[in-house]
Amino acid sequence: MNIESPPHDAESPASYTIEQILSGTVMGLIVLITFGNVLARYFTSQSFAATEEFSIALLIVLSFLGSSAAFAFDRHIRVDFFVRKLPPGLRAFADWLSFAVTASLFAFIAFYAGKLTWDQYRFEETSPALGVPQWWYTVWMPVLAAALVLRLVLTRVRGRA
Repeated sequence: MNIESPPHDAESPASYTIEQILSGTVMGLIVLITFGNVLARYFTSQSFAATEEFSIALLIVLSFLGSSAAFAFDRHIRVDFFVRKLPPGLRAFADWLSFAVTASLFAFIAFYAGKLTWDQYRFEETSPALGVPQWWYTVWMPVLAAALVLRLVLTRVRGRA
């Protein structure tokens, strides 16, 4: 596993990746929604529980963005105890196998989440609490999964160039 610091200057905002910028924005939105709900509950004894739908959708978006950033900086979770003990040729094969399986998984998610989103749009499903179209929440899964596959490929190509 790569223990070195990320290949960017953490002090310079211009060096942040799009994933990091979007993650910060999404986290800020989650904090605002949650804080607004706490204030409303405290001062009015009412709850904005319906906004939980937005928070959950944003947490899913945050998960995909975090995964993409982890792959961009080669900081993703992996078990490499045994892989490090392999000869260089087998180690390279294991690295390529890991890449292929990960890219396939996220391509699979993109495809089936896209089908789910299309069905929700086509059948005009609405969310239980707010009654907004359900596809507003799920459309981000195929988009971000496809972006993650693109990030994986670009990182792989850049790492081998």
